[in-house]
Amino acid sequence: MVKNKKTIVSSFLSHALLIIATILAVFPLVWIFLSSVKGKGELTQFPTRFFPKDFTLEYFIHVIRDLHFIDNIKNSVLISLSTTVIAIIISSTAAYGIVRFFPKLGSIMSKLLITTYIFPPILLAIPYSLVMATIGLSNSLIGLIIVYLSFSVPYAVWLLVGFFQTVPIGIEESAQIDGANKFTIFFRVVLPIVAPGIVATAIYTFINAWNEFLYALILINDTSKMTVAVALRSLNGSEILDWGDMMAASVIVVLPSIIFFIFIQNKIASGLSEGAVK
Repeated sequence: MVKNKKTIVSSFLSHALLIIATILAVFPLVWIFLSSVKGKGELTQFPTRFFPKDFTLEYFIHVIRDLHFIDNIKNSVLISLSTTVIAIIISSTAAYGIVRFFPKLGSIMSKLLITTYIFPPILLAIPYSLVMATIGLSNSLIGLIIVYLSFSVPYAVWLLVGFFQTVPIGIEESAQIDGANKFTIFFRVVLPIVAPGIVATAIYTFINAWNEFLYALILINDTSKMTVAVALRSLNGSEILDWGDMMAASVIVVLPSIIFFIFIQNKIASGLSEGAVK
């Protein structure tokens, strides 16, 4: 009886803590959304009012039609998707080669690759700018993609090495006995097994490219080529900050990410659990 009471109390406390944590996590998103649909002047006159008195979509119309924020989203989608696809193609083949063909040397190589994250991003800003100017890719989306690949590929290789190490060598040997060559084994046997890991790595790569701000600010000068991170910052004027436009733009950026995560959260969890097994 005592154990049952302890179990009930423990379960109640656990659920209460989870509910509180959920409220704390969701509250800023709800506040941003409600602020974006408040009437003109409510944000400055009644900043602590939770629910809007007057409902309006004026800020969304202004951001989309007048500020051309959709163009910035298209730029970020193009850059992030291109970076993710190229990084996954390069890193998956590299990680597989490290695990299967150079296991001892590959272990050292993968650790050296991850050391690229030791350097602060601002330290590499000037070298990146000089290189892009030299090869004629300044103020270019292609140049920004190349910069993103320089730090996305090492991180993706480091992550994928752990996933490829979970594939039993016996499966590949059996496929080889059946007449499959190395390319067939890689594409038809190994990749389906590590698919959750590849999905999880692709998601993290996409998020890093989507949220990156420093290099996009330094390397892109044309407003029509700005990413969403820089475009959001540009809404903060030198003298006046229009909170309504800022809230509406934030909703446009955040809402698709939330919907996306709802559908792929299981893939992330399964990918991380697979990669944790050695």
